Amino acid sequence: MRILTIFLAAFIWPVAAHADPGRDDLGGRVVARAGSETFDLPLLDSALKVSIQGDMATVEVRQTFQNPARVPVEAEYLFPLNQSAAVYGMVMQVGEETVQAVIRRKAQAEAEFEQAAQEGKAAALLTQHRPNMFTQNIANLMPGLPVEVTLRYVQMVPKIDGLHELVVPLIVGPRYQSPQLEPQTASTEEIPLEDATWSVDPLPAYPQVAGLDLPATVTSERVSLDLTLESGVEVSGFHSPSHPLTTAEDDAGLTAGFADGKVMDNRDLVLRYELGGEDLQAAVLSHQDARGGFLSLLVEPPAAADEATATPRELVFVLDTSGSMSGQPMAASKRFMDAALQGLRPGDYFRIIPFASSARHFSAAATPATAAGIHKGRKFVSRLSASGGTEIDTAVRSAFATKSPEDTMRIVVFLSDGYIGDEARVLRTIRSQIGQARIYAFGIGNSVNRYLLDAMAEEGRGYSRYVALDEDALEAAEVMAANLKTPLLTDIEVDWGGLEVSEVTPSRLPDLFAGSSLRIHARYEGAQQGQILLKGLVQGRPAQMPVQLTLTEEAGNAALPLVWARNRIATLERQIAVGDRSAAAEKEITRLGLEYSLQTRNTSFVAVSSQIVNTTGQTAQAAAVPLPMVSGVTAQAYPSQGFSGSSSPEPEAILGLALVAAMTLLGLRPRRARRA
Repeated sequence: MRILTIFLAAFIWPVAAHADPGRDDLGGRVVARAGSETFDLPLLDSALKVSIQGDMATVEVRQTFQNPARVPVEAEYLFPLNQSAAVYGMVMQVGEETVQAVIRRKAQAEAEFEQAAQEGKAAALLTQHRPNMFTQNIANLMPGLPVEVTLRYVQMVPKIDGLHELVVPLIVGPRYQSPQLEPQTASTEEIPLEDATWSVDPLPAYPQVAGLDLPATVTSERVSLDLTLESGVEVSGFHSPSHPLTTAEDDAGLTAGFADGKVMDNRDLVLRYELGGEDLQAAVLSHQDARGGFLSLLVEPPAAADEATATPRELVFVLDTSGSMSGQPMAASKRFMDAALQGLRPGDYFRIIPFASSARHFSAAATPATAAGIHKGRKFVSRLSASGGTEIDTAVRSAFATKSPEDTMRIVVFLSDGYIGDEARVLRTIRSQIGQARIYAFGIGNSVNRYLLDAMAEEGRGYSRYVALDEDALEAAEVMAANLKTPLLTDIEVDWGGLEVSEVTPSRLPDLFAGSSLRIHARYEGAQQGQILLKGLVQGRPAQMPVQLTLTEEAGNAALPLVWARNRIATLERQIAVGDRSAAAEKEITRLGLEYSLQTRNTSFVAVSSQIVNTTGQTAQAAAVPLPMVSGVTAQAYPSQGFSGSSSPEPEAILGLALVAAMTLLGLRPRRARRA
């Protein structure tokens, strides 16, 4: 063990940050030293350009990679995008050459990338692992020749608690993969899936992390922001609860940037604003081109119902107490629970299920919300601590394992950072067991797995909310918990009347809550005019609203086809997650990705330079762009230190981890073989 300790101390060596003379906008140097040799890891600079028009956003993400080493490398960058993003374009700039990326089937894109790498050309390959998790690979990143990759995507901006909220994720948090599970590999249409239940793409290896397996000096502020907000109606209350901004307004709209110029990519960017104008409970956008017609129907709920007549509830609180929740996340979770328990109404019931590597219970059955019961529940929560893995599927099953008290609505409240890699299994369990229950998902942290938590809430016809870990985290958690809403409009249906509408998304319409809205996307044929009927239940009583629609045969909003296609893909991905028609869904995802030029699980953007940039005769060595630690989490969130699977490494595995890290830093690891 003494030899191991000396070795570990020797192979990583912090060096003062500096900037390359040719690129002073790229800060921070990552240097590993072994013996007399030093090795540099790739540098990254990111620039965000965000354009918001009403409740639609177009985002450009520019990633600039630089190789400060003396040998060619293949850089790999693990990064997030919004789970609703329709990624429709990618451009690579290397030297004086600009290359427009093309969309290909995933296997073909990987083959073109590998061939370009072997030929010594610069190339960029974008791969989707989850709707919010991607890798960007750069072949033949040469010393002194930066490569710039620009991604473009569009998305609708949802309305949450009365404000429109746009989230631009900046970092992928760690993911816990259950050691009990050996998932099937991800599939494309070439792999038969007729007898499969579900498939999931293997998680990529997690990069080295500053402050854990690399010096804390590795990362610096490397993300900038250029934002414009235009709207045909009055905009008010624009702000970011996550980052200080500088803003300016004129007749054209509003502009904003980070107050400090650049920020570290260790927490998500959250933007909120309010749109004024006439209050509408339904409105429609439409567009038509050679592919046909596309519409987007906005629905808002009726006025708030009287809580005094609301149905009694059974609130099942499922608390993540795994290691990644230690520190600030656990404190905010406890504050939430304390307020939620005190906010229970007479006639309510509750259960408390903390979970980590296993799940346990406050009581075997639902507890009436009496003063004595609430006191015991608060005392139980105050004693909880965080450690272990994140076996969320076990907790989901526990939440639905008992019968609800008679004449109550079961609401399952999840509090978690969502740091797991087994999303599909969780969603399948929810769909098979949820019945008439609702799910509310509360994310605790600065960069949580919104894809999982949003999907859980959608499966449960509920809602998701997020508590960031800043100076107001405890107060925010308390306010959210004290206002656990019941839905205003449930069991929503749309009677399209005589309108010729098809391929409606979402396929399962969620409940609507006060301050929220729902966008329904669909295809239509020809110019049409008619009346549709929105139907639902308000506290069990039938309600309906007629809406006049005029669907154009002219080009309207050109982004609508992309938004529709991305929502259709999300519906198909959900089918795969819960085991419905996997083979057909995979083929349709591929078709949509190719036809609409969208990044998907089965299609990838690839760009290849015409010039040969690597004339050294050396094979590029794989090197991952290091990431900072997610703001507000402790080292317990990274139990595997560089590997997405497993929980804490056993002692005999530590030597293996050290050897792999050393080989990576020494440039001894060859380029990885691509997964088909």
